[in-house]
Amino acid sequence: MTQQPAAKKTDSMSATWSETSLADAAVATAEVYGFHGTAKRLSSERDETFLFIRTDGTDFVLKIANPAEDPAALEFQDGALLHLASVAPSVPVPRLVLTKEGAPSHMLSTADGPRILRLLTFLGGELQYRTPASEAQSRNVGRALAELGLGLEDYDGRPPAGKLMWDISHTLDLAAVVGDVAAERRAQVEAVLAEFERSLPAICALERRQIIHNDFNPHNILLDPAEPARVVGIIDFGDMVHATLINDLAVGISYHMATDNWAARTRAFLEGFRSARALQPAEIELLPLLMRCRLAMSIIIAEWRSARFPENRAYIMRNHATAWRGLQNIADLTAAGLKQLVPNLSEA
Repeated sequence: MTQQPAAKKTDSMSATWSETSLADAAVATAEVYGFHGTAKRLSSERDETFLFIRTDGTDFVLKIANPAEDPAALEFQDGALLHLASVAPSVPVPRLVLTKEGAPSHMLSTADGPRILRLLTFLGGELQYRTPASEAQSRNVGRALAELGLGLEDYDGRPPAGKLMWDISHTLDLAAVVGDVAAERRAQVEAVLAEFERSLPAICALERRQIIHNDFNPHNILLDPAEPARVVGIIDFGDMVHATLINDLAVGISYHMATDNWAARTRAFLEGFRSARALQPAEIELLPLLMRCRLAMSIIIAEWRSARFPENRAYIMRNHATAWRGLQNIADLTAAGLKQLVPNLSEA
């Protein structure tokens, strides 16, 4: 879960491993959980992920961590899911399935070394990016993010030591790899880094800090296919960090910027969020910058990683074009402009 852009060491973003066969994944599930069935491979960036279909037709998600994954990082994620199940059961997130021994995970012995095996309940629905966008959808997604944050507000788990590349708090670390960004985009992303550096005192002064999802994007949000404005699932807790609360909103809303009606979708998202959780004035002042930071990060990291791992370029670059369009759309957005979009934004 920790990444250092310029480092040579193997980490969870660059590690490689021997692929687990579908048969072996099914056997491991039977041995560890007592469930018999079949496995189907799903795409994933940092681990191996499978759809496991039990013989009675029940679907689960099976995850086999890569060998470089920090066990403490997965314990942190497991703790968050268990916490949400306890204090916010209405928030639609996967539930951990305990092993036959009652543990949340199992250490699997492989040719690449120990790898952590986990089984999660499967959430039905359609990924947001595959559904027709609407203001109603943006409003409900915004509210879902606020409700998730409220559920995590008192979670006292802490991520393992180190930095996550996707943490807006560490935006300036990406200066080390900004040289991999194409010349026609580099000046604009460098301008965002400079703006972040100038705003550091105000960012450091923000009061509300907690565990945040930090990856609330359309690939991690499930909607009801029959009612594509209704959120029915939130997945992928692998990028959680302890950070300022407003960072979570900046991440989530940044994915609504790459459309002609981005202003209306921004208004709807913020209205939805605020229907469950108010924003503080200092957070509103910094939100446009933090939105730009997330979009710039998406561009920088995608171009840096696709150069390092060209065989996985399609997956790495899947959000690149929309991030670039979004950054151009809000290049000059200020807090005053945001308040014009949502006139009552500062009201509790």
